[in-house]
Amino acid sequence: MDEQRLNGELAIVTGADSGIGQATAIAFAREGASVVITYLHDRQGADQTAREIETAGRRAAVYQADQRDSQNVRKLFQDVRTSLGIPTILVNNAGIDGTGKHVKDMSDEDWEETIRTNLTGPFFFCREFVRTLGGSGKHGTIVNITSVHQEIPRAGASAYDASKGGLRNLTTTLALEVAEQNINVNNIAPGMVLTPMNQSAIDNPEVLKQQVQSIPMKRAAKPEEIADVAVFLASEQARYIHGTTIVVDGALMLFLGQGA
Repeated sequence: MDEQRLNGELAIVTGADSGIGQATAIAFAREGASVVITYLHDRQGADQTAREIETAGRRAAVYQADQRDSQNVRKLFQDVRTSLGIPTILVNNAGIDGTGKHVKDMSDEDWEETIRTNLTGPFFFCREFVRTLGGSGKHGTIVNITSVHQEIPRAGASAYDASKGGLRNLTTTLALEVAEQNINVNNIAPGMVLTPMNQSAIDNPEVLKQQVQSIPMKRAAKPEEIADVAVFLASEQARYIHGTTIVVDGALMLFLGQGA
């Protein structure tokens, strides 16, 4: 067996009860990391992730966390540090999709819910991670999961698009701030991925066939394909990759403008 790339690391993966977060947490464990799993509603999914991590021979801890609440996030980091040690990897994965409403039809609550979940929450996690790691002498890695919609607008998803563009810019700004502190910060921007956010396509082959037509590879990604990139970014192999976005989209973004 090859040497595990994340042996001895402690990772926090938000929204690890399903989809990309779940796949990433399991991939980290198979590479030697212990993993803190956060979830908001799906305790059953979080427990399933924990079982997979323990099957891989690593330690798992499950926390219910509302990333919209800074005090909740701060308490999580305090508990993790006391019970498990200083986390060295953070993956900000938890998020919600667009509402489908156009700007003129959006309520204050629609906007606030998406921005606070997808942008403010990762800010809270990044802030506590940097504070907790600072002065420890340990190397740290932050991986933020954005989206191709940090670049590609989508009608009916103004808050989602703004949140993902904002998270991209939070990533690049934070990268400048911590460049000399032994912390790497990067984005992964997935295209279409077969997660609960695309449940209608998972459940209906005809819907899936129609939705992948704008993807040159003519398929959606599996969550594990995003997780593989997160493992790489958290490993020693990626130490000089900093402040950038790795797009994982089957060339979807290259399709824009074709035929124009």
